[in-house]
Amino acid sequence: MSLRGFLSLQLTLTVLGIGVLARTHANDPPYKTPEPQPSGWPLTEDERKFVLKPEHERRSGSEVKKHLPELWPVVPSAGFWSGTAWLDTHAKLVEHVKENKGPVDFLLVGDSITQQWGSPLDKKPMNAAWVKQFGKAKVVNIGIGGDKSQNVLWRLDHGGVDGLEPKCVVLMIGNNNMFFAPETGVEPAAKGVKACADNLRRKFPKAPIVVVKILPAHEPGNAFYENIKKTNAALDPLKLDADKLVRVLDLTADMLNKDGTVKADLYTKDKVHLSEAGYAVYAEKLRPLVEAVLKDAKK
Repeated sequence: MSLRGFLSLQLTLTVLGIGVLARTHANDPPYKTPEPQPSGWPLTEDERKFVLKPEHERRSGSEVKKHLPELWPVVPSAGFWSGTAWLDTHAKLVEHVKENKGPVDFLLVGDSITQQWGSPLDKKPMNAAWVKQFGKAKVVNIGIGGDKSQNVLWRLDHGGVDGLEPKCVVLMIGNNNMFFAPETGVEPAAKGVKACADNLRRKFPKAPIVVVKILPAHEPGNAFYENIKKTNAALDPLKLDADKLVRVLDLTADMLNKDGTVKADLYTKDKVHLSEAGYAVYAEKLRPLVEAVLKDAKK
């Protein structure tokens, strides 16, 4: 959405009596939901009751029965599976972060593809591909399968990284936003990725960040595949790497055959998640970017 478009939307929503923020600070989300506790951990009882409602009941505009899907990827929102399951998962990672507060070599942020590097949620160490490239580096992995950009934004502001001092952050998010891209559009999905990167920058102003574009998934012609391609293209004008301590990693060419199909040996059968060979490619391509941005951070 262009600035003119956003201002027009803001004016329209204000006339309708919908809670749009004035955005006096760049940190403010573009919409003020009725969430009782926008940040902090532990949660108040009111906040817990609020986030245990199904996510669709908490989306921007839902409280006034307005459908505003273009805001979903950029407005923080707790995830929801069933009952307290998602919130309990987040709480486990908050405890893991507390146990590892202080300096860490890497903070990994994202969804299931990040989680599957090796996670305390699965009680698994970092996988062989990671260890081959990064050895015994101290890693805190806060990936949660199924998360969208808005869920990561909420977690970052509710204890998700408190007390950490990462030397490098690796962010990959956006795959699960593709389920909603027909409603939200691809530009808001790309802005959701940027919002996560910006949030991490504010929290860790000196830490280099590698933002990994969404990996190809499924097949050419499939809406999911095509929307990933469009969302990744929409990231380019956002110029995430204008910040000298940000690098953008695009693995698309490494993951696809010449005809555009995904390389079967790099994926599991669902053509979304990575095989051991896929993680080997990912880690091999990630390492030089990490080394380069860490070098720049020392200048």
